Amino acid sequence: MSSCSSLQQSEVLWWGETVEGVARYPINIRYPQDYRNSPQALKQMPILTPMKQQITLGDVADINVVSGPTMLKTENARPASWIYVDARGRDMVSVVNDIKTAISEKVKLRPGTSVAFSGQFELLEHANKKLKLMVPMTVMIIFILLYLAFRRVDEALLILMSLPFALVGGIWFLYWQGFHMSVATGTGFIALAGVAAEFGVVMLMYLRHAIEAHPELSRKETFTPEGLDEALYHGAVLRVRPKAMTVAVIIAGLLPILWGTGAGSEVMSRIAAPMIGGMITAPLLSLFIIPAAYKLIWLRRHKKSVS
Repeated sequence: MSSCSSLQQSEVLWWGETVEGVARYPINIRYPQDYRNSPQALKQMPILTPMKQQITLGDVADINVVSGPTMLKTENARPASWIYVDARGRDMVSVVNDIKTAISEKVKLRPGTSVAFSGQFELLEHANKKLKLMVPMTVMIIFILLYLAFRRVDEALLILMSLPFALVGGIWFLYWQGFHMSVATGTGFIALAGVAAEFGVVMLMYLRHAIEAHPELSRKETFTPEGLDEALYHGAVLRVRPKAMTVAVIIAGLLPILWGTGAGSEVMSRIAAPMIGGMITAPLLSLFIIPAAYKLIWLRRHKKSVS
């Protein structure tokens, strides 16, 4: 201390730190061990009042040993205590739900006490709120684009109603991989919905072109269900090879992402998983279900035109 300048000495008194060359050392002032080794010893600690009177610490304070937090924390101007939970092998939502159930059944909270969940669960809840807004908007945009493409509500609804069935493969694949629903898997399902809609749109265009290639189907006198079946069959068969190539390319591109082990692979694998599973059911749906449903639409149109 004697080697420090007066400025450094004032800094030491203010900040509790001394500087020796390039090194800084904190200053801690302590009573000897005998004065602080027990609550009784602390009570006998002498204190000098502003009136120059000497009293003991026990005269002005109660000293007891109690259990409490090692650090006082506040959140929103309220005392807070944090409990860290690591959910391994389970999804965060089910863990939080189990904790809420246990608290409601076994813990009686005092007045003014509340329990809140933060961390990844809070981020997940915030993302779910955004998804609840984005998913309906995405479906609405897809429907508008389909209507603009086909100019018919029934054909646009056919593609739109086929999307949930196309997503079944993604759900099965998530279950097989042991993945839980999350923001990443939700993003994968949104991407899968776009690909499934594209499959349905292209298939429907091929079916329409195949029917247009048979002018007799447009006339009531020459229309036959057998002719409609033949036209739909040829239109669907033309999509088998292109669809198989598309599915093979998509799966080949997503498998390295699913099996990756680098940085961010956990998130990317959960985005890729629904799309890989959906590439099994979405093509089958467009090859078998959409032609059959489109046949029903054409039969209904024919009955209306006849009546």
